[in-house]
Amino acid sequence: MISPDTIKLLRECDAGIKMGVSSIDEVLGYVHAAKMKKILIECKEEHNAIKQEIQKLLDEYHDDGKDPNPIAKGMSWIKTNVKLIVDESDNTIAELMTDGCNMGVKSLNKYLNEYKAADDRAKDKTKRLIELEKKLCEQMHPFL
Repeated sequence: MISPDTIKLLRECDAGIKMGVSSIDEVLGYVHAAKMKKILIECKEEHNAIKQEIQKLLDEYHDDGKDPNPIAKGMSWIKTNVKLIVDESDNTIAELMTDGCNMGVKSLNKYLNEYKAADDRAKDKTKRLIELEKKLCEQMHPFL
């Protein structure tokens, strides 16, 4: 029997990926540096690849996944757009991406600890997602 923790952890990963991809999409049109744009596009592709893997697992468990919290998504959208209205620089985008990555790493680690009974496949996907977020954060450092 599948542990409810497995499905809960996969749902949180699903919601986090949707939030991350949405955030990248929001800023891509404002990016000036070709290198930053390349980093963000590659990261988005990696997120989508993990999303497909998570979706396969969710399909196995007959679960639809989870959308990001509408309030959190709305607040993120407001913060992003207000900051970009004031300053459309790559520095601002790097700050936004770094903040988002840090929140993602924090949340995913919290869920990894909370859903201890999740199976190894779900935990592996979560850990890969955490590493992807950390990597993007580090890649943003030169633009800060």
